[in-house]
Amino acid sequence: MKKKDTIRELTYKFAIRIIRMAKYLQEEKKEYILSKQVLKSGTAIGALIREGQYAESDADFVHKLSIALKEANETEYWLSLLQETEYISSEKLHTLLDENISIIKMLIAIIKTKKKNINNEKL
Repeated sequence: MKKKDTIRELTYKFAIRIIRMAKYLQEEKKEYILSKQVLKSGTAIGALIREGQYAESDADFVHKLSIALKEANETEYWLSLLQETEYISSEKLHTLLDENISIIKMLIAIIKTKKKNINNEKL
């Protein structure tokens, strides 16, 4: 990942990869349940970040990104299940899992920083 990529760009690219993986699972593996779950949570991350960009307040921004964090955590669960059940090889999922973990870390950092700023403004 490039350092200059923003969380918005990273989650957009991540969503595209998730969509392609779900399409592969449905067309090639005839797997519909797990693929829909990972598709839903994996694409929601970026959508929530986009919502947060136009949040009504700092608290609303933190709320939207906190939900995105929950979706990223859920995505990690579905990706791990797909790996453990051998629908997709570890090699193919390795980069998606790494990317997802990076997104989680970035979201945690953004949320912590924003909460700290909110608390400092109250003082």
